[in-house]
Amino acid sequence: MFEENIHPNGTKLYSGRIIPFRGSWVEFTLDINDICYVHIDKKKKFPATALLRALGYSSDAEIFQLFYDVTEFSLTGKRAITTDELLGKVVAEDFVDLEAVDSETGEILSEGEIVIQNGEEIDEEVIEILERLKVKKLKIYTTDRQTPRGDSPMIKNTIRKDPTESEEEALYAIYSLLRPGDAPNVATARAALEQVFFSPKRYDLGRVGRYKMNQRLGVELPKTQTILTNEDFVSIIGHLIELNEGRGYTDDIDHLGNRRVRTVGELIANQFSVGLSRMARLVKERMSINTDPSKITIDELVNARTVSAVIQAFFGSSQLSQFMDQTNPLAEMTHKRRLSALGPGGLTRERAGFEVRDVHYSHYGRMCPIETPEGPNIGLITSLTTYSRINDLGFVETPYRRVKNGKVTKTIEWLSANEEEEKRIAQANAPLGPKGNFENEFVLCRERGDFPLLRPADIDYMDVAPVQLVSVAAALIPFLEHDDANRALMGSNMQRQAVPLLYTDAPLVGTGMEGKVASDSGAVVTARRAGKVVEVTADETVIDTGTIKPGSAGQPLAKLTQFDRYPLKKFWRTNQDTAINQRPLVKVGEEVKPGDIIADGPSTDSGELALGRNILVAFMPWYGSNFEDAIVISEKLVKDDIFTSIHIQELELHVRDTKRGMEEITREIPNVAEENLADLDERGIIREGAKVASGDILAGKITPKGETELSPEEKLLTAIFGEKAKDVKDSSLRVPPGMTGTIIDVKIFSRRIDDPLLEKEHGVKIGDLRGLERYEIKRIQDARDEELREILIRQTVSLMLKKGTVELFMEEGAKFTKDKIEQINFKQVDLETFKLQNKSASERLRSVVDEAQRRIGRIKESTEDQIDKVFQPDELPPGVVQLVKVYVAEKRKISVGDKMAGRHGNKGIIARIAPEEDMPFLPDGTPVEIVLNPLGVPSRMNVGQVLETHLGWAGRVLGFEAKTPVFQGATENEVGGLLKLAGLKWVHDAYDLKASPPVGLGDIETLVAATGQLPVVMAGQGNGNGSGPDGETHGIGQPLDAYLSLDTSKKHKKFFDRLGAFLVEAGGELAARKGEKFTSLFPAIHKLKGRSVIRSGLDEAVNELMEHCEILPNGKIWLRDGRSGRRFDHPITVGAIYMLKLSHLVDDKIHARSIGPYSLVTQQPLAGKAQFGGQRFGEMEVWALEAYGAAHTLQEILTVKSDDVQGRSKVYEAIVKGDNLPKPGIPESFNVLVKELQALGLSVTLGQEK
Repeated sequence: MFEENIHPNGTKLYSGRIIPFRGSWVEFTLDINDICYVHIDKKKKFPATALLRALGYSSDAEIFQLFYDVTEFSLTGKRAITTDELLGKVVAEDFVDLEAVDSETGEILSEGEIVIQNGEEIDEEVIEILERLKVKKLKIYTTDRQTPRGDSPMIKNTIRKDPTESEEEALYAIYSLLRPGDAPNVATARAALEQVFFSPKRYDLGRVGRYKMNQRLGVELPKTQTILTNEDFVSIIGHLIELNEGRGYTDDIDHLGNRRVRTVGELIANQFSVGLSRMARLVKERMSINTDPSKITIDELVNARTVSAVIQAFFGSSQLSQFMDQTNPLAEMTHKRRLSALGPGGLTRERAGFEVRDVHYSHYGRMCPIETPEGPNIGLITSLTTYSRINDLGFVETPYRRVKNGKVTKTIEWLSANEEEEKRIAQANAPLGPKGNFENEFVLCRERGDFPLLRPADIDYMDVAPVQLVSVAAALIPFLEHDDANRALMGSNMQRQAVPLLYTDAPLVGTGMEGKVASDSGAVVTARRAGKVVEVTADETVIDTGTIKPGSAGQPLAKLTQFDRYPLKKFWRTNQDTAINQRPLVKVGEEVKPGDIIADGPSTDSGELALGRNILVAFMPWYGSNFEDAIVISEKLVKDDIFTSIHIQELELHVRDTKRGMEEITREIPNVAEENLADLDERGIIREGAKVASGDILAGKITPKGETELSPEEKLLTAIFGEKAKDVKDSSLRVPPGMTGTIIDVKIFSRRIDDPLLEKEHGVKIGDLRGLERYEIKRIQDARDEELREILIRQTVSLMLKKGTVELFMEEGAKFTKDKIEQINFKQVDLETFKLQNKSASERLRSVVDEAQRRIGRIKESTEDQIDKVFQPDELPPGVVQLVKVYVAEKRKISVGDKMAGRHGNKGIIARIAPEEDMPFLPDGTPVEIVLNPLGVPSRMNVGQVLETHLGWAGRVLGFEAKTPVFQGATENEVGGLLKLAGLKWVHDAYDLKASPPVGLGDIETLVAATGQLPVVMAGQGNGNGSGPDGETHGIGQPLDAYLSLDTSKKHKKFFDRLGAFLVEAGGELAARKGEKFTSLFPAIHKLKGRSVIRSGLDEAVNELMEHCEILPNGKIWLRDGRSGRRFDHPITVGAIYMLKLSHLVDDKIHARSIGPYSLVTQQPLAGKAQFGGQRFGEMEVWALEAYGAAHTLQEILTVKSDDVQGRSKVYEAIVKGDNLPKPGIPESFNVLVKELQALGLSVTLGQEK
């Protein structure tokens, strides 16, 4: 990885770092003087050339040759290089002076001496020697690169700084940095360096490391080469030279090509590696201790606990091992697709800056830009997008369609962020011709972080679908493209909190992803093979596939594989206390295909995800009750169980062995009336099916008080009344405050095998196992008998005895006929000795009998194993002898204080449940079911909810479900057209007209198809909404008259003619009812009268009829007040919106305390519902009372109602006796403060009033 840092003086400094999977980190850094240093494991730095020398490039010349080219320059003639140009360059050859002569004496000093060495820097002295030697041509190290900043002097400067001059010196220098002390010899020093970088035992780049090195440095080493090579070091220094010269690029840490996903498997593998290395160490220790190897056993050496302890610690305490979110199927699925930058080896919330959290262009199609938590984890925890996957190296890939020669092919290629880097990719919604050609001359594309317009020939790939940009949760939001991203984030997060409802209802306006989410999350049960349903119960569905499993043909009892059995989950409790309940959808005799939905699960409806309910909404203020996002709902939602959900609470009772004696589960509880024990069985445990409320006993338990010497009278009482007379404390499990429900299950666990508590449980479990065993054996016997009957057709008996005797069942030589075979009861035949005269038939018969015996034996063996397990003692926490778990199911209706939300981040609390008759109602008398505040839309900019409301209204009235995929959703014209069609259908139903509008499914499809052919109206030209305020004249989208001019099919033209005919008929009928003239009541419709083909005026006529009936074409309706019956002043947006009930239920939050536990030090009440704590009266509340001058109230709150220990007891006493309240004393927290000050050595005394 290459990084860029800025020096305080503005110079750019570059560094390159190698981070291996295992082993030492190496960092190459450039300093301000262009010298390259190496740090190994952040130890003391040394020049990079010393490392190169140690690797075998011992001379300066060898080092220069690694990074530079050699160019020959002429020193004489016209093209001669100047002296100034030569200075600072490096000579690329040796020069030998054949005779060095003293200039003064003329004495020959030496012969054949090297006077200029290869790798020597040219200075004035070198130039003098060159002139003396009359050198005509000179080789110099140069770069033939066109660099923005000129040649880098990095190598030259580093060599100058490097004190070492040979391989040995370099090895000794590096050894002294790696280990304290000097190396004894060169071999030791070389071995030390080898161990650090070139030993597979000590160093491992991993497959990913080698892949990244090859890709970034441009080297081509095999993937198996997971240690460093000389080539790697040279390439890194070469890259640093390039960066210093102003070429190349540094790495972006936030790019997904530089971040990989560590999957669960990899994390567990690492833990296994740790566990196994610990175990290996222990084995070695034990082997060294044991002197006699012959006596050692494997069991003594190997202890598997060392490995299992590491794995358990990982699952139990790792930051990344989380309690699964099971609120609904979407929550579970999203939790499994989560990406986290936190955890071991990751970031911490505090250190993570803005850049890490921000959306990056490489996230496109890999990481969702929308779904992330609000709060401190924003951007650190994200979700995989819809189609992304993780490759074997841990990089996230996304699919694209290949584009060849400007044509989109059907080839799908998966690209990681690095592979995508140089590619040009077109968007999924770019218009294509029938043969895959781009229709536009220029296409908007993505290239890195830019968005150029390119010709089709220059494009490499195309997105597969617009939904690949977002995660599954965001892909479930219809009209997501019309929502502000902040609200879409809330919407995708809140869908995960939706509680599964008792009666589910798929959304009228969906995105088409609902079915896929339901099946992929495992919430629904799908058929594995095709077949016919033969048995359906609440617990199981059985399908006869009519075929045996592949590979079992010709084998005995192959028919047993013909039936597929699907057990269903009934009222299982989830981690979040919601219920998992699967309901069969098929009937006996129904044919199913592979992948068909057999049973619905929680939050699913006919195999589609159904997190909430479609309800009739009006956007309007209602008597101030929906101020600030509050919600008003109709009593109908409570009465009809529309938002009712089932919650299952698990309550536990621990029985411990205390110092004062053993606790005991019993029915004999002191000071409890008999009627309170009515639902407890003889053991003192509540029966299944009992209805309970807060305070009821679920399991009776007594704890012994301190053993004291009993008086003779007490001994007598104990002898007569037994346990009841003993001095014990009632510590029974009771229903917590605020909880009511029905007991659906009780589980008992014990450390003792012979625990009398478990006798009943064991009996039931063994009975169930034996019943299952009988059922399985009967299935095998039936299949066996059927196969035997097939074998016996036209066969002759050799030997057939009655079971358990030596009497013949049939005579030898007797022929089997169809009638005879049907009458045989094989239970009476000794199948062990049964033989036929035909040898092959006899062998087949034998194999079927043997196979049946083998399978029956296996089932019996398995049952015995399971019965043995029933009698195994349970593993319980330390100190716990018995554990009772009671499951209470409660039905929660929607109530004031519950939180509700739509899918667009439009959340609110229910403030009022109004009677149905008080709700605003439509002109036909239908009351709306929910009233939302219209001010919740404009400032939040989540207009998707309004479009959903309009399309939902059309779907509700016309009876269809709309699917509007993300970024490919319903257009304005489609919504507008459907609103008008729905308006006419509503008028027909509300006014009970004889004339029928064309609103069949075929008609709806005709209209939607026609909208696709309308010419695009650019912004600013208006959309034909005409003159009225709010576009009331024509509604949403283009007017219907725009459709009439289209060149379309006969079916389409006929549809509009039928529409015109309906308007004329309906107008006539309404005019007749009112007793008014058709022309004066409906002038626009009257113009259509007598026309068989309509060319214009249709839109005006539709609007006229709708407005007459108090419904507007733009999705607004004239509502009336349920209280006064008067029409509201303005038309109101009404439609169907999909609302969710979130898991923030008021029943879980409401809490009250009278007397409860106190904190040990301050003696103030504890905080929180779980601790049965009090409410904090904080600083601001104190100011409020001070402002009102309520001194006595304030004094009570701060003393006797809180931590004045004596005072609070006296107040209680006074209230009981009816006396006046005593004066408050000193709060305990004040005493704590005094003691703290005294601990600091300050003498603090209280001056008591005299």
